[in-house]
Amino acid sequence: MSLLHPEVSSLPVLGLSGGVAIDLDYTVLFQMVLFVGLMLVLQPLLFDPVLRIFALREQRTEGAKKQARELDERAGELLERYQRELERVNHVAAEEREHLRTETAKLETEILNEARSATTRIVEDGRRRIEAEVHKIQFDLGKESERLSRQIASQVLGRETH
Repeated sequence: MSLLHPEVSSLPVLGLSGGVAIDLDYTVLFQMVLFVGLMLVLQPLLFDPVLRIFALREQRTEGAKKQARELDERAGELLERYQRELERVNHVAAEEREHLRTETAKLETEILNEARSATTRIVEDGRRRIEAEVHKIQFDLGKESERLSRQIASQVLGRETH
């Protein structure tokens, strides 16, 4: 049951380029019908579910990529915030360190001034004591020298002098 005229269907068809003969018979038509039938049957049973699985996989992959990008952006923002906070803390610490350094210098100056004034007082007190003792010793020496001179004069003169 050929669609072609019976005389034409039994003749081989020659290709233009190489002279290949193609027989058109019912097997080609049967294969085409079988192919279309399998496509119609396998489309909802196999191809659509597989394509849905591929689409779902693609969605999940894109969702994971999007989530990874969002997490990466958030991590970048957190890192920037951390660096700003660290910079602020370092700045505050530097100010506090400078403040403490200034206060320490003031305290050191006060302590040195107190030490200098205490040293000056001690030295002045020592000088006054030494001066008082020198005067006392000079006074005592003066008295003693008078007494000795009287004693020597008495012995030389052989009588007592006043």
